[in-house]
Formats: sequence, structure tokens, C-alpha cells
Amino acid sequence: MPKLKTHRGAAKRFRRTASGKFKRSCAYKSHILTKKETKRKRRLDMPAMVSKADQKRISRMLPN
Repeated sequence: MPKLKTHRGAAKRFRRTASGKFKRSCAYKSHILTKKETKRKRRLDMPAMVSKADQKRISRMLPN
């Protein structure tokens, strides 16, 4: 059986935590930042967790 390959697109977007869940970055932080208030932009900087519904799909893309 061949080796499992990591999905490179997913590897750039998600990080596995120590407990085995996945962290992701928030959307809406790349451009058009002038109209967004400082508090909102600061909150978007913090990592979010991948939803429980998507955990299985992400873990299949990131086997290692």
C-alpha cells in the first residue's frame, strides 16, 4: 500500500493542537480593513477551532 500524502493546501491552512483538534485562522482579515473597527480586526487575528462537523475531513487530509 502506498504512503499517505498530506494535502498541501490543507497543511498551509490548519494546525493540529496537542489534543488532536485543528486550529484555523479567521476569514475577512486580508483586505478592506479601513471600515472594520479595531476590536473586530484584533478578534480576527486570534485562531479559531475547526468545527466538529469538519474535523474528520481535515484529519483525512492531514494524516501525519
